[in-house]
Amino acid sequence: MVSSDKKTSINLQCHDAVDLCLSIEKEGIVYYEKAAKLARNQKVKKIFSRLAEDEREHSKSLRAKAKFLQPALQKKVETNDAFGLFLTQKVKGKIFPLTGDASTASPEPESDAEAIDLGIESERRSINILLALLENEKKLDVRVVFSHLLAEERKHLAALQSLKEELLSQES
Repeated sequence: MVSSDKKTSINLQCHDAVDLCLSIEKEGIVYYEKAAKLARNQKVKKIFSRLAEDEREHSKSLRAKAKFLQPALQKKVETNDAFGLFLTQKVKGKIFPLTGDASTASPEPESDAEAIDLGIESERRSINILLALLENEKKLDVRVVFSHLLAEERKHLAALQSLKEELLSQES
């Protein structure tokens, strides 16, 4: 059982973990592609494009895992309503800006620095959700899926923080 906010407990299966991670990656792709198109600085544009490509690769890897799990997924008889509710309320459209519906999507960033800050905050939200899910998770397969994405999200956070520091030092 997992509790992300101590009010909602959900019993996650490996396919749930894959679905959740795919949802996060999809939002990341949308955000980083938009941020790359809006970027004025070529280095920022290049980093955002690379992050979008990373997210596509992570999605590809997750889909391969899902394909490997397909026999187990076919045995899935009932849907996990608690997981679906969690995904809708806490994840979809909630991690990366510019990806939610009109009521939750943030306005476009006005500068490269703001886009970087939004990316940093998004990666932190993703990391916090994954850490909360890992906290009480006992199933090794679910932990492995979340841990893999957690490591990737931490790399993205570090890349964005480094880029921010570089831009700030150029301004000084």
